[in-house]
Amino acid sequence: MTILQKLWLTFLRMAIGWHFLYEGLAKLVNPNWSSVSYLMDSGGFMQQFYFNLAANPDVLKILDLLNIWGLILIGLGLMLGAFTRVAILSGMVLLAFYYFSHPPFVGIRYSLPSDGSYLIINKIFIEFVALAVVFVFPTWKEFGLDRLIFSSKFKGQSAKME
Repeated sequence: MTILQKLWLTFLRMAIGWHFLYEGLAKLVNPNWSSVSYLMDSGGFMQQFYFNLAANPDVLKILDLLNIWGLILIGLGLMLGAFTRVAILSGMVLLAFYYFSHPPFVGIRYSLPSDGSYLIINKIFIEFVALAVVFVFPTWKEFGLDRLIFSSKFKGQSAKME
């Protein structure tokens, strides 16, 4: 890859990271935020699964914490290029949960407003695919903290210090 290609892929990784981080921080600072309304607006073949999550207050509290801190940690990992593979795969799992909660399939209506009309492909799906692209082009090996964390040269230097 050229340096320009690597830089744009790194920028893509960091932009997705910013989106995750911002969404997590926005939920963290809002004391009234809960995923209950989102879950209760679910549709599609997994609708009952999401309704069951929303119906149990204890599960909902845990789910909200996991959602907030998952978004924040995934976002930081992507932006910093730290533990990037874990961050990417975790982000893809989280996006899959979001997608299947509100799938853009024909005939499903939601009470929460959508910013467009979609058929199968929506913003969540596109971000999922973008993470898959970032996963197969490991820019974090050159532009990110993983270069330091997992570099054999760096590990050798730290062993000499001990």
